Amino acid sequence: MFSSLLRSVRQTAEYQPLAPDATSDTMGNTQFESNNDELADQAEESGDDRVVLTEEDNKRIRHKTDRVILTLLVWVYFLQILDKTVLGFAAIFGLREDTKLTGNQYSLVGAIAPIAQLAWQPFSSILIVKVPHRILMPILVFGWGVSQICMPACHNFTELMVDRFFLGLFEAGCLPLFSIITGQWYRRSEQPVRVAAWYGTNGLATIFAALLAYGIGNIKGSLLGPWQWIFLLTGTMTIITVPFIYWRLDNDVESARFLTPKERAQAHERLRANQTGAGSRNLRWSQVLEAFIDIKTYLFIGIALANNLGAQVTNTFGPLILSGFGFDRYKTTLLNIPFGVIQYIVILGTAWAAVKIRWKSVTLLFMLIPILTGLIMLYILPRNKSHTPALLVGYYFLAFIFGCNTLIVSWILANTGGQTKRATMMSLYNAASSIGNIVGPLLFNQVDAPAYLPGLRSTMGVFAAMVAIVILQTGNLFLLNKIQMRRRVQNGKPAHIYDHSMESEYVDLRADNVGGIGDRAFEDLTDRENDEFVYVY
Repeated sequence: MFSSLLRSVRQTAEYQPLAPDATSDTMGNTQFESNNDELADQAEESGDDRVVLTEEDNKRIRHKTDRVILTLLVWVYFLQILDKTVLGFAAIFGLREDTKLTGNQYSLVGAIAPIAQLAWQPFSSILIVKVPHRILMPILVFGWGVSQICMPACHNFTELMVDRFFLGLFEAGCLPLFSIITGQWYRRSEQPVRVAAWYGTNGLATIFAALLAYGIGNIKGSLLGPWQWIFLLTGTMTIITVPFIYWRLDNDVESARFLTPKERAQAHERLRANQTGAGSRNLRWSQVLEAFIDIKTYLFIGIALANNLGAQVTNTFGPLILSGFGFDRYKTTLLNIPFGVIQYIVILGTAWAAVKIRWKSVTLLFMLIPILTGLIMLYILPRNKSHTPALLVGYYFLAFIFGCNTLIVSWILANTGGQTKRATMMSLYNAASSIGNIVGPLLFNQVDAPAYLPGLRSTMGVFAAMVAIVILQTGNLFLLNKIQMRRRVQNGKPAHIYDHSMESEYVDLRADNVGGIGDRAFEDLTDRENDEFVYVY
C-alpha cells in the first residue's frame, strides 16, 4: 500500500529521474553515462566526454539557483521557525492562563512537537529519498499550517498537546529535507552560506514574532485573545504559501525548469568535486546500515543533541527569562528584537568564517566561548536593577547557539556521501535535535522562576560536553583522511587529492584526469565507498 502511494505521487509530479540515461548493474548501483544530448554536443566540441564549464558559467548557474531554490528555502524555513517561535510569545500574552496550564504543563506543550518529530524520523528519511521534493515540501507545509491555525481553538492542556503533536509531525522532515536540497544543488564551499541563509531566518522569525506579538498585544476588546490572533495569522501565512511552493520548486538539477538543457548539464558537472553524488530515488539499505556503524555519526549526534538541549534556554523560556529581569510583557517582547538581530548576524557571520577558515571545528569551538560566557553571567548575577544591563548582555550572548546549528548541518553535509546515507544522517541529526528539544524544556521548572538557576547550571554542563565532542570528531575525521590516503595508494591513485569543492571558484576536477579522479563522483557512492572522498575538519 505504501509503495503504491509513493508510485502514484511520483507519477502525479511527473518526476524525471536524476539521470535519464543511467543504467544499473547487477548490484543495483547506478552507473551514470555521458550520452545525453547536451553532453554529447559538448563532447564533440571538446574532444572528450567532459562538459565545458567556465567560472562565468558557474557564477551564472549559482545565481539562478539562488534566485529560485534558495529564495524558496529561505521563505519556507522562516515560516517553520515562526510557527514554533510564537509559542514563547503566546505564553506571555495569556496562553497559560486561558488554557489553565499548571506545573510543568507548559514545558510539556513545548516538548510534544519534538516528540512527534523524533517518532517520525524513520519515515522522514524514507520519504525524503522516495517522494519528489516538489510534492513532499507542499504537503509538509500545508500540514503544519493547518495545525498552527487550529491552535486558537485549543482550550486546555490535552487539546494543546494534540495540536502541537501534529505540528511537530509535519515539521519533522523540514530540516533534513532542506539540508538534502542544499547539498544537492550547491558545491561544498557554497553550502555553509546557503544553509546560513535559510537557517538564519531563526533571527528574522524572532524579530517578526516579537513585533507581531507586540502589535496584537495592544489590541483591546477583540473576540479572540492576543495569543489566539498570533497563531491564527501565522497559520494563515503558512497555508497560502503552499501553491507558490509547488509552482516554483524543482525536484533536482536534471529537471530544473529555470535552467536551459545546456545549463542543466553544466550545473550537474559543477558538483562533481563534491564527491557526494547528485541525488537518487533508490533507497539503499546498505547506506542506512553504514550510517549506523559509522563512528562519526554518533559524534555528530552528540554535538547536535548538546546544542539543541541548550537552545531551549531561549526557544521556550527566553521571553520568560527576560521577564524575570523585571520587565513587563511589552518590554520583554521588544527586547527580543535585538536578540533576533544578533541571531541573524551571528548565523551569517559564522557561515562566512567557516568558508574563510575552512576548519568548521575551529569555528564551532570559538562559537562556544560566548555561549558559555553568557550562561555563566546569567547564573551568577543577581536579578536586580543594577545588574540588568549585564544580564541582558549575557542573554544576548546565547544568540551564538543558533550559529552553531548552521555549522553542524553544513559539517554533516560536507562529510557524508550517498543520497540515502545523507538522508539518514540528516534524519538522525533531526532526531538528536528533537531529543534535545524534548529534554531541554524539562531542565527548567516553573518553581525555579524567574532565575531558573538549576536549568542554567545543567545547560552549562551540556555545552562543556559539546566542546569535548567537537574535539573528538576533529580527531576522528583526521584519521579517516589518513585511511582514505592509504586506500588511494592501494588503488593506484595519488595519496593526496586537493579538495576543489572547497574552492570559492570552480576548478575542473578532471582537468589532469590523474588516475581517473572524479569519474565516479555521481555514482551515489558513500564517503566510505569512494576512496576519492576528502573529509572536512
